[in-house]
Amino acid sequence: MTAWLPTPPAADWTERDAPRRLLEHLLAEQQELTAIEEFSRAHDAGALPGPLYQELLPATAPRPGQQYAFEVDLDKCFGCKACVGACHSLNGLEDNETWRGVGLLVGDPAEDVRARRGAMAFQQHITTACHHCVDPACLTGCPVLAYDKDPRTGIVRHLDDQCIGCQYCVMMCPYEVPQYSKARGIVRKCDLCHGRLTAGEAPACAQACPGGAIHITLVEVDKVRGKYRGLPGSGLRSPGSAWGTNGFLAASPNPALTLPTTRFVTQRVLPERLFAGDDASVRRADPHWPLVWLLVLSQLAAGASAAAVWLQPALPLALTALMGSVGALAAGTLHLGRPLKAWRAFLGWRTSWFSREVMLLAAFVLLAALTAACLAVPVLARFGRLLAPLAALAGLVTVGCSAMIYVDTRREFWNAPRTFARFVGSTLLLGAAAALASLALGGSPADAFNAVTVVLLLTTLAKLGCEHRIFAHLVDEETPAQTPLNKTARLLTGELGGFVRARLTCGVLGGVVLPLFALMQGEANPAAVVALALASLGLCAAGEVLERFLFFSAVAASRMPGAIPV
Repeated sequence: MTAWLPTPPAADWTERDAPRRLLEHLLAEQQELTAIEEFSRAHDAGALPGPLYQELLPATAPRPGQQYAFEVDLDKCFGCKACVGACHSLNGLEDNETWRGVGLLVGDPAEDVRARRGAMAFQQHITTACHHCVDPACLTGCPVLAYDKDPRTGIVRHLDDQCIGCQYCVMMCPYEVPQYSKARGIVRKCDLCHGRLTAGEAPACAQACPGGAIHITLVEVDKVRGKYRGLPGSGLRSPGSAWGTNGFLAASPNPALTLPTTRFVTQRVLPERLFAGDDASVRRADPHWPLVWLLVLSQLAAGASAAAVWLQPALPLALTALMGSVGALAAGTLHLGRPLKAWRAFLGWRTSWFSREVMLLAAFVLLAALTAACLAVPVLARFGRLLAPLAALAGLVTVGCSAMIYVDTRREFWNAPRTFARFVGSTLLLGAAAALASLALGGSPADAFNAVTVVLLLTTLAKLGCEHRIFAHLVDEETPAQTPLNKTARLLTGELGGFVRARLTCGVLGGVVLPLFALMQGEANPAAVVALALASLGLCAAGEVLERFLFFSAVAASRMPGAIPV
């Protein structure tokens, strides 16, 4: 067919020949078989060589100090997603469950135009799965030891029978590898087809790739650790940073977090700046409503327990702490896919902040119950006053462990300053609001009521100010190389803007306006003071529920490069 359009001599070529040359190129391209077509033709003809799939595996098993790892040849990946389909079929995954995905890296359009004078912008398909990290965050964060890193092969496997479905590993993994199955109530993930490897066969994704882009290789664990461990910072890399800065993959999380073993190789010189295909897209995260209530109730309980140490009458505050802590424990079990196995959550106490939170919350419930029981009996009131500081300490340490659960995920919106400011602020605010209601109901002296009101006012204003600092990171959606904080700010001003306004309204009314009105009433109208104090507590609690909902919904999780949204 190309003979119909002979190519003119180079010397005779002019701009007028450009359409003809393009048509000639397209006609010639139609005569070429794709990699999938060539593979299918050879398969049907029985012409595939016997050891074809063996070439996808290393020649020997891992020696001491080595482990299996994926090797992806970027020059051979063209985004057909055959690997995704094979993985899905072999492992019997659910419709919305994927253990391997295909994303896209794109170049800076402005840079491409300058460098190639109008040529098409650069793009590169990326196939990724679990990186079977040297220091897997999913394993260290799991409260029930449901992950195992094989000491011989290095494969990170998920033990389905031990999982309680807490989904903490989903938060811990910077690559969004673990996938939660609502039908099964557990998390599942890629296990590098360890059964196939044991039988000397390559994983399904490697066998299905028509271009031969996926191989299994051996890596030296110490070399991986030395390559990534010394990288500066522990947060996420900017998606627009230069290729090779972290030695792993452009537009990907900082490999220093977990030391991934996957190797991405290419023979090409890649553009200086690469971006994920979904760089500018934002998506609302799971609000985790049971966790919202767990955190708000536990922090209300901790604040009320601390107030019971200093204020009288202490019994209403002790009862509030008891009810709040019990409610928090009950709400936490609702978040589990397998709540009947929740008793095992202490097993990972050596490395998991989740396990530590569970143990301390249980101790807090016990101490709060003993404190309330002793204060309710006049003869034992002395013991109740001795137990109150211990209960308050247990509650405050529980709040600290709750904060560390999210700090340990290394998500920028959940870093230590922001998370501790929110959680400690909620504890002080809700504790002060509960104390204000208790003092109003008990007809306490005006000095104590006034002091608590001032604490509530200052805490509310400080907390609202800290929460709204995120809007300093607001950028336009067209801004290149957006950080997770940029995306969080965009969510809070866009899709979640109504919740932000409702949270601000509840906070101002409950923590500022109503307490001031109650303060102005003085002792002249006790009934109005009680009503205002109770309404203040209700609005403060509602505001903190909304704030915690936004805490989960607006977080921008790190992940591998995704495809361009359609």
